[in-house]
Amino acid sequence: MTTITLVQGDITRQSADAIVNAANSSLLGGGGVDGAIHRRGGPAVLADCRALRASRYGKGLPTGRAVATTAGDLDARWVIHTVGPVWSATEDRSDLLASCYRESLRVADELGARTVAFPAVSTGVYRWPMEDAARIAVAAVRSAPTSVEEARFVLFDERAYEAFAAQLR
Repeated sequence: MTTITLVQGDITRQSADAIVNAANSSLLGGGGVDGAIHRRGGPAVLADCRALRASRYGKGLPTGRAVATTAGDLDARWVIHTVGPVWSATEDRSDLLASCYRESLRVADELGARTVAFPAVSTGVYRWPMEDAARIAVAAVRSAPTSVEEARFVLFDERAYEAFAAQLR
C-alpha cells in the first residue's frame, strides 16, 4: 500500500526517486513548477525533453499523460512530466486531472521508482481550485494500482498544504 505524505516547501529541493513536473504540452519549460524544475534540473532535463519532442511527442505531450526524463541536477533519478488540464467552469475535466496522477504512477512503476514527489497539478496558471484539486489528487493516488511506496505531495504554501491535509483526515 502506498503511503501518502505531505510536505510544505519547494518541490525542487525534495529527495525522491522521481519528481513530478506539472508541465505544459510543449515539454520545453514554462512558469511555476515547470520553470523551477527546468532551472534546477539544468540543461540535461531540457535536452531529454527536446529529444522526446523530436521523436514520440512531435505535437507535444497530451493532457493527462506522463513521460519521464532524467532529473539532471535535481536530487532524484527521474522527472516525470505530466500535463494537467486547464480548469473550466463549464466542462468537467476532473478525469484528465486524475489521469495525471495515475499516469505518473504508472510511469514510476515502469521505472522502478519507490518514492514520488508530486506538486498540486493544474492549481497554478491553469487555475484549478485548490480544494477540488486536492480531492481529485488524493483520490487518484489512493485508488491507483502501484508499487510506489511513498507518494509525497509537496505543497508550496500553507493554503495548499491545508487543502491536501483536509483530504487525508
